[in-house]
Amino acid sequence: MGPRVVVVGLGPAGPELITPATGEVLASASRIWLRTARHPAAAGLDAPSFDEVYERADTFAEVYAEIADRLLTEAGSGGEVVYAVPGSPLVLERSVELLRRHAPERGVEVVLHPAVSFLDAVWARLAIDPVEAGVRLIDGHVFATAAAGQVGPLLVAHTHANHVLSEIKIAFDEPPESAVIMQRIGLPDEVVLEVAWEDLDRTVEADHLTSVFLPELAEPVAAEFSRLDELVRTLRDQCPWDRKQTHASLRRHLLEETHEVLEALDARAEVDDFEGDVDLDEHLAEELGDLLYQILFHARIAAERGSFTASDVARGLHDKLVSRHPHVFADGTADDVASVVANWDAIKAEEKQRTSLLDGIPSGLPGLAWVAKLRKRAGSAGVVAFAASDRRSRDRFAAVDWSTLDEDTLGELLFLLVGAAVEADLDAEAAIRVVGQRFEQRFRRMEALAGSSEALANAGAEQIADWWQGAKRQPPPA
Repeated sequence: MGPRVVVVGLGPAGPELITPATGEVLASASRIWLRTARHPAAAGLDAPSFDEVYERADTFAEVYAEIADRLLTEAGSGGEVVYAVPGSPLVLERSVELLRRHAPERGVEVVLHPAVSFLDAVWARLAIDPVEAGVRLIDGHVFATAAAGQVGPLLVAHTHANHVLSEIKIAFDEPPESAVIMQRIGLPDEVVLEVAWEDLDRTVEADHLTSVFLPELAEPVAAEFSRLDELVRTLRDQCPWDRKQTHASLRRHLLEETHEVLEALDARAEVDDFEGDVDLDEHLAEELGDLLYQILFHARIAAERGSFTASDVARGLHDKLVSRHPHVFADGTADDVASVVANWDAIKAEEKQRTSLLDGIPSGLPGLAWVAKLRKRAGSAGVVAFAASDRRSRDRFAAVDWSTLDEDTLGELLFLLVGAAVEADLDAEAAIRVVGQRFEQRFRRMEALAGSSEALANAGAEQIADWWQGAKRQPPPA
């Protein structure tokens, strides 16, 4: 007899569900390996397991690859190796799949013995015919991609931890109202429990004998967002750079991506909103995607410490938007933009238990944007005299001695200018960015006229003035 691996299944529960044929194989085998000793039917077997591989490896892919390699190596040394897996050898057994794939190239035969699957126990508890019902079996580890486009019913296995349940929750545009959680089917402490969808990852402590049944889905899985969230998880698990990041280390990246979105928006704003520009729109979509990645990355880090997930972020935003728009979703009224803003601020103040209208304005905002928010909040309280006094004091600009300008005077003048912008319903931050961009473009044209930055730096005032005027008529450099 040549080298071979005999794969047997231990069934879904206790040893009573091990088939007689499998029992005979186990009784006569000299070399037995268990995929895991954490299975009820494995308790009576005196055999080593691969549990230490699970504890040592970073990903399940590494675990199953090592298991297959070690089994093939041991079988190749001569004789027969029995490999015992939970359930049935061909039901969601990635290690067996790898064994069968690589056995021919290693000169090893793989023999499979039929067994009772956990599926048989599940169908019995649910009292359904899976063929008649059209149930699709999904691996919870790859739910985002495997369930894309499905409308159910679905049975999701390998939901061994609550973070896996959380990832399933975020995969739907329109989630089902409820799901059935099943644990330790066939054992004395089995659980079959219908839970509300929002409680999917909060009702039980998931373990390696947990699965979820989704009887009906109103809408297909949100494939693209699910695939992206799955990619973020994969990168976090396998990329050295991603593994190293923290909330703090990602701050500058979030800020950079935010500014790149703003630049893309500025470029797009130069074209009418209803006018097509493929290049500008593609650039904006790309930058928004980069910003979305940062959001999902922070949610992934939080999920690892059991704090919140991307689904919690999405649900919290959804619920907040509904509560802040009573004129859309309840019996509130708002006939114009000012009413919408006033309602929003009032609801937010009540939610946050704020005592001042100015509470909650981030002090870390850019200076012009921060002052604009202060002015708007004050104006919402009817502080009209404040604005009127500003109008009377604007003649201060004419009296300013710019050669002796100090920081305090400059601050007051900027404060007045931002107030004027608020009254005119203009965005001071956007306005200064537009002027800054215009200056940048003109300066780059000056450098092109001068031939180099060094020539520009060494030129006299008259030459610089000529180039500055000429830059108004020149196209920007390529």
